[in-house]
Amino acid sequence: MKQWQIIATAVAASLLASVALVVGHDRNPSTASRPADTATGHTTGSPPPTGAVPPPWQVDVQADGSSLALGLRLSHEPGQASTLAQVRQRFGPDTQIAIIAAPGEDGTLEAFVDPAQAGFIAGKLVITAELPAATLRGMRERAVKAEFMESTTRKYVLRREDEAQALQARVVALNFIPQAALDADVITARFGQPAQRVRSNGHLEHFLYPQRGLDVVLDTEGKELLQYVAPRHFERLSAPLAASGASAASR
Repeated sequence: MKQWQIIATAVAASLLASVALVVGHDRNPSTASRPADTATGHTTGSPPPTGAVPPPWQVDVQADGSSLALGLRLSHEPGQASTLAQVRQRFGPDTQIAIIAAPGEDGTLEAFVDPAQAGFIAGKLVITAELPAATLRGMRERAVKAEFMESTTRKYVLRREDEAQALQARVVALNFIPQAALDADVITARFGQPAQRVRSNGHLEHFLYPQRGLDVVLDTEGKELLQYVAPRHFERLSAPLAASGASAASR
């Protein structure tokens, strides 16, 4: 599917491109964990809302290192994270669920929402959920069909029985592409000053908010990307950048 392919390509580019650090750590770490906008809604520790999805800059950090973002709880701990069933309950029955895999990979379990409304911001949303590798392999082998996406990457459409099991998988990451264009001023006004700013691939700049498990990717040649993980697992976003050889630069 073309729309799914566009988002998968953007996610891969933001995570795997070579990078060069352009701004160091914020001098006041506390400012990096809260947005400049004061109307942030929930108090830390509040349950996921049952009404409208909150705006993208509203991230509630929990004491256990998990977080609430876009109306979903992100955690790797059993019983703490939102499930794909809750994703479909929140965003509707048209939410698509599939395994995305390149040759030689077990693949990842993902849900796709288009359009996705977060506060007054419209966009597209890809949700990553977690299942054991052996389970993913079995689901992939039993898939109803496989569709080519970017290059040799495939999207595997699950059997009904396997989708029922996939709906119980816990959510571990979110990727949101807003419809509206962002720039550096808008990002810092809504999300606050980042702890780091990392430039990659010439046209990508990462605004890193580790205390909220958030990477806002500014793309001068395409659409912006907001990546969310539980704060305690922020290395899922920062490690690919560090592995690309970035060097720290103090302000």
